[in-house]
Amino acid sequence: MTGNLNVAIIQEDLIWENPEANRNLFSQRFEQLNEQVDLIILPEMFTTGFSMNAENLAEPENGKTLSWMKDNARKYDVAITGSVIIEEDKNYFNRLFFVYPDGSFKKYNKRHTFTLAKEHLTYTAGTERLLVEYKGWKICPLICYDLRFPVWARNTQDYDLLLYVANWPKTRVNAWDALLKARAIENMSYCIGVNRTGEDGDGYVYNGHSAVYDSLGILQSSEDFEKTFIQEIQLNKEHLNETRNKLRFLEDRDEFTLK
Repeated sequence: MTGNLNVAIIQEDLIWENPEANRNLFSQRFEQLNEQVDLIILPEMFTTGFSMNAENLAEPENGKTLSWMKDNARKYDVAITGSVIIEEDKNYFNRLFFVYPDGSFKKYNKRHTFTLAKEHLTYTAGTERLLVEYKGWKICPLICYDLRFPVWARNTQDYDLLLYVANWPKTRVNAWDALLKARAIENMSYCIGVNRTGEDGDGYVYNGHSAVYDSLGILQSSEDFEKTFIQEIQLNKEHLNETRNKLRFLEDRDEFTLK
């Protein structure tokens, strides 16, 4: 199947360190979605906000949030992705789940922990990139600070969609805007960034700017950047393939391996 992909991005003011309240909030948002949605994208640490309080907030992988994601994926016949605080083998991870409509899932641990906020002192960094195949699309999901490292995101596996879930603060949103667009252009893929809004418990302010760019870096989203919103947008596989076949920029990419 090589058709279009209907994506819903949910930009929300997260409730600080309150997983149950955030799950309930997103459950309400899901009820507002169109039946044709294929993929729902939630922000980074969507049940807690960007918290270093992992000792008190972490769940086991088979905890309430993943079960909630599975239940809703089955209920709405949709894939759902976003990151959660997970404890495994006495280590904490900022872990993204990609849950398929049948409840099966894949996972990605954030590779670049945000040293400015001392994330590296709490969370263990991931070592492997994830490539998801879904409805004829190859998707590479990454997390927030990963956006600043283009080598990690480089399109060496011919993915069609690069996506970032984030808690990216207002003070540096200029970089968020520029880098999302750059990742789309250099990788000749769609690039989606889903951020949060509001103020967290540590006093950091977030102003959203969730966005969807096509392979030429053209902005596809049309919502007010800074408000809480749900946006549904259709990604066009034919347009992507036509652009790649016409320009063939990926054929000139550098060969390299990551250690």
